[in-house]
Amino acid sequence: MATVVQTSEEDPQLSVVRFTSELAWADAGPEAAEPQVERLCVEAQECMVAGRWLDLVSLMLTSADLIFSKVSEKDLECIFTVICNVVTKSENADEMLEMAKLISAKVAQQPNDKPTLRLKILFNLYNLLTIPYGRFRVYLQALNLAVNGKVVDHIAPSLKKIDSFLKEWNLDVNDQREFFLAMSNVAKENKGSAKDSFKFLTKYLATFSGEEAHAMSEAKEEAVRAVVEFLKAPNVFQCDLLDMPAVGQLENDSQYSLVYQLLKIFLTQRLDAYLEFQAANSSLLKDFGLVPEDCVTKMRLMSLVDLSSNASGQIPYAVIRDTLQINDDEVEYWVVKAISAKLLDSKMDQMNEVVIVSRCSERVFGHRQWELLRSKLATWRITEDVTQATQGLMIR
Repeated sequence: MATVVQTSEEDPQLSVVRFTSELAWADAGPEAAEPQVERLCVEAQECMVAGRWLDLVSLMLTSADLIFSKVSEKDLECIFTVICNVVTKSENADEMLEMAKLISAKVAQQPNDKPTLRLKILFNLYNLLTIPYGRFRVYLQALNLAVNGKVVDHIAPSLKKIDSFLKEWNLDVNDQREFFLAMSNVAKENKGSAKDSFKFLTKYLATFSGEEAHAMSEAKEEAVRAVVEFLKAPNVFQCDLLDMPAVGQLENDSQYSLVYQLLKIFLTQRLDAYLEFQAANSSLLKDFGLVPEDCVTKMRLMSLVDLSSNASGQIPYAVIRDTLQINDDEVEYWVVKAISAKLLDSKMDQMNEVVIVSRCSERVFGHRQWELLRSKLATWRITEDVTQATQGLMIR
């Protein structure tokens, strides 16, 4: 972190006001500049004496855009270190929050100009704050700056601390929505983070439950985006989107009902239903950037999962062939592909041409899946009790 070294008895905050005001009035000539510089310095001193720290910060930021364009990065860091440190002088939490909002908004205003330095300034401000909500507002600005300034790799390491951040911030539902959406945008821009983007997007959508129609419509575009991201993701085969009211509103929507229908096909039906949809709605797939070949690949794997969950533990090769609409010699390839994707655990009995499934994933995990899990747990408990009772008899 850069530190400001005082070379005179002048307070560092006053030094910054003097420096930035001289820079701002440099082209006006000494006669016009000196009175203005002196006026701003006097105003800054009055703020400091009266403890009006928010007014002081506002004054110090007056020429922020100018100094970003005319001052070296080293000097910029020093100047903003001084400005950020003003937040520590206030004992009023509300005033501290307003200062944090003002500084972070000004720093994030031009994301394409020195974005890495701007992020560094924001994190410096974050670490100086003692109020959790103020930290949240600054971090949110950092997220948006990272996306707009295309420097998401600089903020990516902090994403591992999200759970502890949320616990500390204790956000209300509106702030949660803003945060999850920003996180999703950051992950979307970060290479290899498509799963995280989808995860945060579903967290955002999950905050909408029981709202009136006008409030729910706020999430409509993001619900469509979540569906499309799920359909595009080659390694995501399970989701709870159908259970979310924010997504459910699409079912009867004049513009997006087909998007909902497509999601339902992927999560509840098999390849034949998808191919029928594709034949009738090829333009819709193109509009949302969905590649038919990729959709068929994903739908084959999900159809195989559906076969496994509904079978009695064994699936004939012929059933797989017909369901996936493939050749006889491709059956084992698709089974291996499903195993590699961790969608199922199975063995292939080549002699009898059956796949013996020991475990399979579920495309959705709703009421039916909970009932099956409850039944299995009850069976295991009974088996364990019988085994223990038998062992007890043998010991006697």
